[in-house]
Amino acid sequence: MRHVWAGAVVAVAAAVVVSSAAVAQTPQSQAKPAKSPWVYYPLDTITGDGGPAPKRDLSGTWAGPGSTDAIPRGAAAGKPSLTPLGQQVMSQHKPIGRYGPAGTNDPTARYCDPLGFPLNFIYQNRAMSVATMPDRVVFLLQFGGFWREVWTDGRPLPAKVGGDDRDSLDPTYMGYSVGHWEDDYNFVIDTTGLDERTWLLRDGTPHSVMARVQERWTRVDRNTMKVAMTIDDPKMFTSPFSLGTYYYRWVPNQKINEWLCVPSETLKYLKEQGDPAGSYPDAEPQRLGGGGRGR
Repeated sequence: MRHVWAGAVVAVAAAVVVSSAAVAQTPQSQAKPAKSPWVYYPLDTITGDGGPAPKRDLSGTWAGPGSTDAIPRGAAAGKPSLTPLGQQVMSQHKPIGRYGPAGTNDPTARYCDPLGFPLNFIYQNRAMSVATMPDRVVFLLQFGGFWREVWTDGRPLPAKVGGDDRDSLDPTYMGYSVGHWEDDYNFVIDTTGLDERTWLLRDGTPHSVMARVQERWTRVDRNTMKVAMTIDDPKMFTSPFSLGTYYYRWVPNQKINEWLCVPSETLKYLKEQGDPAGSYPDAEPQRLGGGGRGR
């Protein structure tokens, strides 16, 4: 009986010690909860510049514009001067900001079509990973789960895209891209062959297949990167213009989320909410072949 009682006392004493230790550690645990390596934390941005930027390297996972207020948005896109054809095409586009989910003909909002380049980078590139391969740089985008290849093997841009010739290439959502290092910290990309079904900007601004977009990616320091974009498309614009400047910051745990546009979910939303709500009451009538442009 004595041994049973002694064992019980030891057990109670041990429980008290463990309990006391747990209580003592609780505030600290609550103050700094463990973070899962599988979760992307948009607000958990890196601090400081991290030191000098590595030379000729954009690799890593980056939080982009709109992911947190800690990342500056940079300069917005300019206002293009449209050619008569550009005006005609734009007059047929109904942006969601003016017409609402029920009235828009934005192919992404209605059907989950890809935003395409450059809109995916301008509008929804809140996080991405960049990988360097021997002959290309690959951008892995969080929104839509798309990837984009930029070839660095010296090949020229294609001269024929979207034509009826046998040697003409098909246009693509991300286009055809080639890149080169201008110096140790500036990577320049030229892109053409963009699918005309995509919109250049959210307001419905169009582009042609052979539009040429140039990006200048600058590795400012280890933790900061920015890109400035311009476009030249004589078919749609009277002169080249800026697509804006955008900043990116290093993601501490190098994780991004899955963020997909799911067609079945979009159709369900439109059927149950978007379409029954109707078009926005202040939406302008659609003008076919006119000279105006909606915003």
